[in-house]
Amino acid sequence: MHKIPVTVITGFLGAGKTTLLRHLLQNNEGRRIAVIVNEFGEVGIDGDLLRSCQVCDDDGMESTNIIELTNGCLCCTVQEEFYPTMQELLTKKDKIDSIVIETSGLALPKPLIQAFKWQEIRNHATVDGVITVVDADALAKGKLVGDLQALETQRANDPSLDHESSIEELFEDQLACADLVLLTKTDLLEDKELTTVKDWLETELRTGIKVIPCHQGEINSNILLGFNAMVEDDLSNRPSHHDTEEDHDHDDDIESRELFIENSVNPQELLSTLRSFVEKSEIYRIKGFVNVTDKPMRMVLQGVGDRFETFFDRLWKPEEKRATKLVIIGRNLRDFQREINN
Repeated sequence: MHKIPVTVITGFLGAGKTTLLRHLLQNNEGRRIAVIVNEFGEVGIDGDLLRSCQVCDDDGMESTNIIELTNGCLCCTVQEEFYPTMQELLTKKDKIDSIVIETSGLALPKPLIQAFKWQEIRNHATVDGVITVVDADALAKGKLVGDLQALETQRANDPSLDHESSIEELFEDQLACADLVLLTKTDLLEDKELTTVKDWLETELRTGIKVIPCHQGEINSNILLGFNAMVEDDLSNRPSHHDTEEDHDHDDDIESRELFIENSVNPQELLSTLRSFVEKSEIYRIKGFVNVTDKPMRMVLQGVGDRFETFFDRLWKPEEKRATKLVIIGRNLRDFQREINN
């Protein structure tokens, strides 16, 4: 029986998963792709951004079906959200060539993949491959477990950095599950730095797993799809820190806040304000849409650490309420929220 191939795209916050997925949808080579987006936060930023790709086939019908799961980390809500979503998608399997799942930056890949062993899913779908997206610039700067020894020293000297352990384990689990690792933001590195990052990653990966630089998500879809790995039957070769646990817990201090501004804003003033917040708070990711004063187009804003990028993606629709909507992901954001309110 033909099974629908499913590709899981995982990676830490801000690594470039949505950019990769957007490029894949815009260059789908005629494939009918269903997308499940696990957005961390109540405002469905990723889903809205992907829908703006406007991927259509010859008869004008959308060739991409995008579903957002917004009720928390996908690997924690497998039974509540993922299972019924997959059941619904599988009723349309004759209209789907492949499924792509973009997990949140906090999701463990293995609990999700284990769901494909359930008989109702197993009979109709298989995990074709796992793509792990990695921020090369962050690793080159010793962040996100790029320098394990420095991390252990910091942890020993400062108990407040305990959450880094869970992020470190998450990153290791994402690497352990990968069939391919894509390195993003490589344009920010010197050749020697990039070689160092690649060499280190290869020591952390299973034998034969390729590490490929990827600029702005631009990579041939035939590289991303068609691994035929049947990952759900290969989990014993993909060890996880949570293999002996029935459940896992995320760092409880990591949370998501929403910023909603009804009036139009000056983007430079907004960026200046956000940068000052980032300097004072432990913020991992800022993403959303901005209502720019005297501009007919919607601006996309994405920030990782102190790096921000903006671009205009489309005109505001007549029926849309123009407003700035941002999702901020970080640690202990209560003070951040108070400053926003003030």
